[in-house]
Amino acid sequence: MRRATFREHLRYRFDNSMARGPGAMIGWLFLVSVLLIVLVSLFVQVTGQVPSGEDHKPIGFGGLLWWNLMRALDSGAIGGDSGTPLFLATMFAMTLGGIFVVSMLIGVVTSGIEARLEELRKGRSFVAEEGHTLILGWSSHVFTILSELVVANANQRRACIVILADKDKVEMDDELRARLGPTGRTRIVCRTGSPIDLADLEIANPHAARSIIVLAPEDENADSSVIKSVLAITNNPGRRAEPYHIVAELRDARNLEAARLVGREETSLILVDDLISRIMVQTCRQSGLSVVYTELLDFGGDEIYFAELPGLVGRTFGEALSAFADSSLIGLRRHDGQILVHPPMDLAIAAGDRVIAISADDDTVRAVPVQPDIDEAAIRLPVTRIPQPERILVLGWNERAPTVITELDRYVAPGSSMTVVSDIPEAAQVLDELRHGLERQSVELYVGDTTDRRVLEAMRPGGYDHIITLSSDGTDVQEADGRTLVTLLHLRDMASRSGQDFSIVSEMLDVRNRELAQVTQADDFIVSDRLVSLLISQVSENGGLKAVFDDLFRAEGSEIYLKPASDYVALDQPLNFYTVLEAARRNEIAIGYRLRSEAESPKLAYGVHLNPPSRV
Repeated sequence: MRRATFREHLRYRFDNSMARGPGAMIGWLFLVSVLLIVLVSLFVQVTGQVPSGEDHKPIGFGGLLWWNLMRALDSGAIGGDSGTPLFLATMFAMTLGGIFVVSMLIGVVTSGIEARLEELRKGRSFVAEEGHTLILGWSSHVFTILSELVVANANQRRACIVILADKDKVEMDDELRARLGPTGRTRIVCRTGSPIDLADLEIANPHAARSIIVLAPEDENADSSVIKSVLAITNNPGRRAEPYHIVAELRDARNLEAARLVGREETSLILVDDLISRIMVQTCRQSGLSVVYTELLDFGGDEIYFAELPGLVGRTFGEALSAFADSSLIGLRRHDGQILVHPPMDLAIAAGDRVIAISADDDTVRAVPVQPDIDEAAIRLPVTRIPQPERILVLGWNERAPTVITELDRYVAPGSSMTVVSDIPEAAQVLDELRHGLERQSVELYVGDTTDRRVLEAMRPGGYDHIITLSSDGTDVQEADGRTLVTLLHLRDMASRSGQDFSIVSEMLDVRNRELAQVTQADDFIVSDRLVSLLISQVSENGGLKAVFDDLFRAEGSEIYLKPASDYVALDQPLNFYTVLEAARRNEIAIGYRLRSEAESPKLAYGVHLNPPSRV
């Protein structure tokens, strides 16, 4: 076995020390400088070339060291030297050595700073934050989520949002600056790393986070990545003792049970496609509903809050409805955590219960002792309408179409029918499987391109009660919205030529295309990505809202409906909203109104007035 020589050992140790970075190199330069100054000073001392001081006496060895240090640091100092040729040559060599050492030092420091900046650019440093919101992953939802959280944190002094994604930090920073602009008091910190890697996850300090949002990546293994990320948090060896507040989105309902086993009670799961399908089904049967949901979900207007009001204890829920001037009561959160949306009117409010109300802010949810002024004469008797079979036309096909069809079957009257127009081959097979489970409606498939005018004319859209257009899967967002716009333009032109009015609800992927689509005069638009992002933002701020929205979005729950005002009150006289509340109190809760005169105006929220002042 070959043994390393002494020289090789020295070289090996020197290489190892140099590999430690700028600090080690600066140390070596310091050592070289000290040796150079000491050796030159000794040489000058031994050879008797010691210069004289201001008192014309030779300076001591300490002064000689200082003399040489100055010549090493300042090359101009040699210009004032005088003495023998040997002394001047020695000082010249000292100055050259100093220039070499200083040049090396500048180079090392510069390289060290550049290396540190490069390390910061990689986004790998630890986030020393507490009480921050942590977002794991990167998708198109991140911009809406961030903009909503910035609004929600407007009254916070040191709000912070941390993003950990497998994406270059500089790219994330640039995209956020371009899409969000100023973020007010909220700081956004980006870090590069994999959300499923325990070491990378520690960089974002999840154990000190107030809430954690797990975004599904835009690839085929989206749900797998989400489940792994949740697992990395909840089963982390260094996890905290307190429960986490995690909000995670899933794409496939088949993965829901596995995600629940991993996340347990600490995770609120948002099933994206199921959510959009349910909202689309409710909206297609009553246009304008998506505007109501958007108002409830964003932080710009009125939102849903929980508040404990001891002054309401002992009163029934029906009596409490008219106890608010600036809020609309919609339910109760019982002291045991049970969520009740639209509970029985005679249910008594107990100590520890919290009201669920729509309000501008959490501090505006307050009861007023004033007796409401109700115009009893303006209240109309309940109107009973017998459900009639409906004809529905679905234009297009995507992965949400099966859920839309099965969910619609829970709403329509028996004997209803649906026609699906699509040129996607898998649509026929899926419809054959769905037909066996439908109870109230029949479904047929018409093969054709929904952007083809001849196909649309052959369907005679004027004979349908509702028309739904679905965005295409597997295509670019702008291309999918472009196809939807073409279909809507054809439908609107056909309606104009025939003098008929089509009830159209359309799915859009990009919120920026909604304003472009206004020219088509469709009754409503479902901006799927935006609604999902808004819901995630709301649940991340208040985990209890997940159960509230689950109840609002399912057929068996307490849904929101837009009904004719004439079914409740007389329309030929001025009324306050207390009267409307009283008229609906027999079996419903009034939370607002929509003005037909403003239905086409985006600036006026398409006529939707949610939670109006009750005195008005």
